[in-house]
Amino acid sequence: MELIIGTKKWSTWSLRPWLALKKTGAPFQETLIQLREVGFTEEIARHSPSGKVPALKDGELLLWDSLAICEYLAEKFPAAKLWPEDAAARALGRAAAAEMHSGFASLRGEFPMDLTLKTQLDPTEATAGDIRRIVRLWSDLRGRFSAKGPYLLGEWSIADAFYAPVATRFRSYGVKLSDYGDAGAAGAYCEALLNEPAFKEWEAAALKE
Repeated sequence: MELIIGTKKWSTWSLRPWLALKKTGAPFQETLIQLREVGFTEEIARHSPSGKVPALKDGELLLWDSLAICEYLAEKFPAAKLWPEDAAARALGRAAAAEMHSGFASLRGEFPMDLTLKTQLDPTEATAGDIRRIVRLWSDLRGRFSAKGPYLLGEWSIADAFYAPVATRFRSYGVKLSDYGDAGAAGAYCEALLNEPAFKEWEAAALKE
């Protein structure tokens, strides 16, 4: 398998399937395209029909969407347990991942991921609304599954891959989740995402780019 990704300090969509693929333990080739450099759009187009990263090549199969890639990996490597076996927990995790996949546009636009950045910014009301929603979502799921582990559904899942870039945004822009309704569960989950070994590996590589 070959995973085509963009610059690690910026590419949230690349990070998500990369984390999932690492969790499978399967060997893969990583092809890194440096974004925002001359010719990068042409280079991506050589690999991805959407003209965007990430893309996954597995034999004759080519996938070009991060959520589709993650779901494919969950089916291809069932022993990795990228989703929980419990149907209700799995459905909640998929709902959370899908909400991140299609929502939170203000947060994305105002607070883009940059793993080299440490600053303090006050969000607009639209972005503050996104943060409050994320705090509620995280707090609710951690309340349901805290006995099973430190991640959103207890044990690590694709849902955590989708929220790992969000955790980096909160750190980069100095967001205090307690200001947005967190009683502690969301903040603890955020720290768990930032200290997860596969993410730390990605971050270490990003800081060397």
